[in-house]
Amino acid sequence: MPFYDSPVDGARLHYVDHGPETGPVAVFVSSAYLGYEMWEYQMLPLAEAGYRCVALDRRGHGRSEDTWLGYDLDTLADDLQGLLDHLDLHGVTLIGHSVGTAEVVRCLTRNGTARVDRVALVSGVSPGIVRSPGVPDGIDPALVRADEAAFRRDRAGWFTASADDFFAVGLPGIEVSEAYTRYLIDRCLVATPRAALGIRAVVASLDLTAELPGVAVPVLVVHGTHDTSAPLALTGERIARLVPDGTLKVYENAGHGLFATHAERLTEDLREFLDAASAESGLAQAA
Repeated sequence: MPFYDSPVDGARLHYVDHGPETGPVAVFVSSAYLGYEMWEYQMLPLAEAGYRCVALDRRGHGRSEDTWLGYDLDTLADDLQGLLDHLDLHGVTLIGHSVGTAEVVRCLTRNGTARVDRVALVSGVSPGIVRSPGVPDGIDPALVRADEAAFRRDRAGWFTASADDFFAVGLPGIEVSEAYTRYLIDRCLVATPRAALGIRAVVASLDLTAELPGVAVPVLVVHGTHDTSAPLALTGERIARLVPDGTLKVYENAGHGLFATHAERLTEDLREFLDAASAESGLAQAA
């Protein structure tokens, strides 16, 4: 089982590395509370098709070490950069979901793009969802505090009550089994209470409005029309406007959990994005 040590504080962090070492490289960064398993419908098909698929368990998540400190965005971004350095990866396409998009953006703006060629931001909470000077149309902070209190009282109940909205259950074309929903909730509960609250604090204070124009690589933005966790107009559409080279793909009737409900479509879109990166790399080498 592969681990590496965080360059920040030595925390033992777990990762997986699927597919051939010589294939185009995709590095996946998970949503809040979830480990690498959330990407099974993308990583396995892509690895079987010849792509190298790497994924990180964020500190306090999955099999990574639980820590008291380190849940600020800079540390999380440096943990991600540490994985790229540890494996000496180049030509990477970074793929983040939800709060993972913030880690991806901060990794680039903090550490540069020497190892990264492209970025895919899926159902992102970036640039921010809570009202602040940079996010004037965001959610009322009082509502966020009330939600935090409910989360602290009963995490299992909170995840269960949120599941239907997460997947946009009830909308046309949405199919997700009760068994899978229960499985994903159980995976969320693997994240330690400290890690879960630390990630929630990142989201509550997030404002990447000033950083997104500095993302100097092509960006694929994938978002659902019915994402209640990260409303499209507040997040995906803003990302696509703010980055210099952004392409927005909107999935009709998709919620936050489109990695499961729209798994095949997302996998195909990521595959096309990875192929475009490989083609560009080949042209550059030929020149």
